[in-house]
Amino acid sequence: MEDKGTIKGSNRDSEKYLERELVKRIELFGGKCIKLIPFNSNGIPDRLCLMPGGYAFFVELKTKGQKPRKLQIYWHNLLRNLGFNVYVIDSYDTLQKIIIEYE
Repeated sequence: MEDKGTIKGSNRDSEKYLERELVKRIELFGGKCIKLIPFNSNGIPDRLCLMPGGYAFFVELKTKGQKPRKLQIYWHNLLRNLGFNVYVIDSYDTLQKIIIEYE
């Protein structure tokens, strides 16, 4: 029997799985989950999530146990100082907790 927390044997705490799940869950709520591509701004979070009602937050995705690099922490602090929420998601459980906040 396949574990409900995996997709075709993938680890549900891997960065790739968490990113796919985040996009799926945000879109289920009518939001958009935009992938940010750092052409000239290395260290920016991976995703910008736009939710109904005008809520916006940033997400950094990491495989379980990995931590943000110094440049990523710099960007997280800059965005927080501008009033945005920035989340670091490195597990399925963390993803669940964040999604519940915006339900």
